[in-house]
Amino acid sequence: MDATLVLGQQGRVVIPAAVRAALGLAPGDRLHLHLVGQRLVLERQQDAVDELRGLASNIPKTRSLVDEPLAERRVAATVE
Repeated sequence: MDATLVLGQQGRVVIPAAVRAALGLAPGDRLHLHLVGQRLVLERQQDAVDELRGLASNIPKTRSLVDEPLAERRVAATVE
């Protein structure tokens, strides 16, 4: 589905009704905007969270993504 949007005076963009319906968007939904090169990507905040959780799903629950960098910094601090 393609749509042309017009940037309003205050920088606002209206998402066409057909696009909102296709994505199941409703008033009050939180959206996440990020840049990919020169492109704007707008997605439901929950979809962004789900994508990040999916990326981390292969990490074993026993692995700490906090303790590992801390241990590396402690080792680096003792070497200096």
